[in-house]
Amino acid sequence: MDARIGEVSTPARLAAPAEGIGREELALAARNHGMPLEALRHEVTPPGLHYVLVHYDIPYATAEGWRLTVRGRVRRPLSLTVGELRERPATTLRVTMECAGNGRARLEPRPVSQPWLVEAVSTAEWTGVPLRLLLEEAGAGPGSAHVVFTGADHGVERGVEQDYRRSLPLATALDPAADVLVAHTMNGAPLPPQHGFPLRLVVPGWYGMASVKWLRDVQVQDSPFTGFQQAEAYRFRQDPGEEGEPVTVMAPRALLVPPGFPDFMSRTRFVRPGPQRIEGRAWSGAAALAAVEVSTDDGRSWRPAELEPGGPHRWAWRGWSLPWTAGPGRHVLTARATDEQGWTQPVLQPWNRGGFGNNLVQRVDVVCLEAG
Repeated sequence: MDARIGEVSTPARLAAPAEGIGREELALAARNHGMPLEALRHEVTPPGLHYVLVHYDIPYATAEGWRLTVRGRVRRPLSLTVGELRERPATTLRVTMECAGNGRARLEPRPVSQPWLVEAVSTAEWTGVPLRLLLEEAGAGPGSAHVVFTGADHGVERGVEQDYRRSLPLATALDPAADVLVAHTMNGAPLPPQHGFPLRLVVPGWYGMASVKWLRDVQVQDSPFTGFQQAEAYRFRQDPGEEGEPVTVMAPRALLVPPGFPDFMSRTRFVRPGPQRIEGRAWSGAAALAAVEVSTDDGRSWRPAELEPGGPHRWAWRGWSLPWTAGPGRHVLTARATDEQGWTQPVLQPWNRGGFGNNLVQRVDVVCLEAG
């Protein structure tokens, strides 16, 4: 149960004009980390480079003492060991996962929280048991409509003491096309501690807050879940008093593999004159990708990039590329993705109070050196 121990209704604070990153945000950034953008060259992100967001502490866990319970409005409650789950037929999915707050630090005014730029995304191969099979085995009772997932990480957020808990509609949890997974393996090895060892949920296509780590309990219920992470956090709001719309599927986004080589502090890129290949990866949680466009003049003109075929991994990012002849001087490279629902990345800043779902196009400063 959530326990209210302080000021609960205080919304996330907005940074004052010209306010820099504070000590608390710096501490969050030191605990969590994004994926270095040069790792976009990997189709599957190595676990040590995969982005990490931990709300509270990384729980100390052993597989031997862990049990996953499935209970609530079910006919046959389950209590399963990690070994029992590993013995079941397994499914492996390649899934691109992105933090809902990715891009938050680029907003103005800036919501004060984990200060992501654009690096909070990665792709891994997750292996485990489809959630729907566990729910079918337990047998959801009549009138059931929601499934609540509880992780072992525990802490306080805006005055609420809580376990990290999220929910999904039962229809989504049972949908074979949704591919929701109770995962025990990442890239062919047991989950690393920071990625949810020994069990986690993986909800393909949704922002990462839905994929509850250190999963220990699944509860089927007839009423919507009103816990903090569902009803107060992860909602699109313009004003603090709004109920807001829930954050769900990932918006389309394209990112560039950093060209050339960087300046240490500014991360400005340097390239040599002549033929270059601009490349990157793109994804969308709402629908399949339709196109990626690239600009080499800060968005004044756009050219279609070559998009890799979709292939069997429908939940994973896709590569794209475009040839470019670099001339001496400064350039701003930009890419934008469009999915099959017609949802395109914006070139002007979208804004919401939590800093969620900000898929503003990425701008990469490139200096082409003089020949010689």
